[in-house]
Amino acid sequence: MALLTYDDVSISLDGGRKKRGNLTRARIRWVIAALLLVFGIVAGRLIQLGATISDSAIEGVARDVITATRPTLLDRNGLEMAVDIRVPSLFAEPRRIVDVEEAVAKLRTVLPELDEDWLRKRLTGDKGFVWVKRELTPAVREKIFQLGIPGLDFVTESKRFYPSGQEASHILGAVNIDNQGTMGIEKHMDDEDLALLQSVGLARGNALKPMELAIDLRVQHVMYEQLVDSLTRYKAIAAAGVMMDVRTGEVLALASLPDFDPNDPSTLFQDYNGVKNQRFNRITSGIYELGSTFKTVTMAGALDSGRVKISDQFDARFGVRFGRFTIDDFHGKHRVLSVPEIYKYSSNIGTIKVMQQLGKDDFRAFLTRIGFDKTVPFELPEMRQPKVPAKFSEIVAATSSFGHGLSISPLHMVRAVAAFVNDGNMVPPTLYKRSAEEAQKLYDPVISPQTSEQIRYLMRLNALEGSGTRMNKYANGYRAGGKTGTAEKVVGKTYSANKTLAVFASAFPLDNPRYAMVILVDEPQNENPQSGHTAGWNAGEITGRIVQRVAPMLGISPDFSEMLDTELVPAALR
Repeated sequence: MALLTYDDVSISLDGGRKKRGNLTRARIRWVIAALLLVFGIVAGRLIQLGATISDSAIEGVARDVITATRPTLLDRNGLEMAVDIRVPSLFAEPRRIVDVEEAVAKLRTVLPELDEDWLRKRLTGDKGFVWVKRELTPAVREKIFQLGIPGLDFVTESKRFYPSGQEASHILGAVNIDNQGTMGIEKHMDDEDLALLQSVGLARGNALKPMELAIDLRVQHVMYEQLVDSLTRYKAIAAAGVMMDVRTGEVLALASLPDFDPNDPSTLFQDYNGVKNQRFNRITSGIYELGSTFKTVTMAGALDSGRVKISDQFDARFGVRFGRFTIDDFHGKHRVLSVPEIYKYSSNIGTIKVMQQLGKDDFRAFLTRIGFDKTVPFELPEMRQPKVPAKFSEIVAATSSFGHGLSISPLHMVRAVAAFVNDGNMVPPTLYKRSAEEAQKLYDPVISPQTSEQIRYLMRLNALEGSGTRMNKYANGYRAGGKTGTAEKVVGKTYSANKTLAVFASAFPLDNPRYAMVILVDEPQNENPQSGHTAGWNAGEITGRIVQRVAPMLGISPDFSEMLDTELVPAALR
């Protein structure tokens, strides 16, 4: 029998250890491989699910579009005018709903306003995603979450909120439930900038840089408050106003009544006093015969031509005949009138003769020069084409000289008045902030500085001695001036003496012009038995009250020195 030596035992033991070590390492490698395979499968599935969720659409709208934000809108002083708030919205995956009837019953305990049949159809089928209820409160979200219904989930989307409510509704406009602009500056942003930003992903999940508007919410509040007051004070059916910086074109305030609540855009389509379609923006998309405010336009064109001098006189003793028609003055002096007297007495006869001295064709050409025959370049999409005849006959030119027979928007008029008082430079109005340097690059000279000086004098004279005295009663000290216009409205095919449109086009302070304003009151009535219903009694007074309140806000100090008015007198009249 062979004997094993010590060395033989050692070799045998070493071989056993090696075999066991190799087996252990092999097992470890297999376990690692198996674990990697399992983790790989899980990771792949998670990636697949993540891609499915992130790329899926809810009823045709991609999730990243739904959750996209809009920039906060600020007024010129940094006050919020429109903000995004994050709200939960409920959606369902019908193919994951286990028991549709149970889901319907439970959901309606929290959302009883949902129609049972509609909800049942909504939750039935193999669709991936459908909306159930959008823009919920966090409290409602929590109640639904506690129901524990599989196949229901939430997505956080942006809801637009307007802190000032209706006050700036026609400026801001509104958005739909998908947070897309449908009107106003909201639509303009989508059309011009925001849609592009969202399409490249810059707005998704991130707040965009706030956008600063030219609007001054303090001035906007005052104007809105006065217009609201006018509806009851003068029993008017509508009112509107706009104020513009004459140097930069920035619009500080714009309001139109009746209005709507941008937090509930459906109010835009509600009847007003039983009448449909009354909540439109009268400043931009309303076109009107603006009556005697047009006399400022006629005077500007005639004086700038050099064919009429401010020291000239015209015979206003008799009405002007055109065939069987005679145009006369409302409160005629029936004597020879100087140009300043024609303006302050609002003489139709004198204004026609001033226009005739200019010539009907050159008068029509002047309206083109100041842009009255096309829409005003402006950010708001709610615009309407003005109605100005391409050619003027003698009688059309005559009636147009005092604001009848052609229709423009109040925005046209405020832009023109701004140019007439700022040394003659027409500047496009804007709702965005614009520096004086930026504005000067856009200037379009339409009258000379000398003509502008004369127009400033006429406007101030009318405030002191003409139809604007009731405005001046309130705005005394702020050197405001302007022109009234009381236009008979067309009812059927004739003008109605009982239905009028009252307008006041103004600027202040006229010793150093900074702001132009147009106020419109539709079908005003006498405030009391001692008052009248012509523009000086309503649109003029509203203008004065607005100037009185906003001038100090805008850094304009009152000055009651009569020397200021004396200095406004043109050299030709001194």
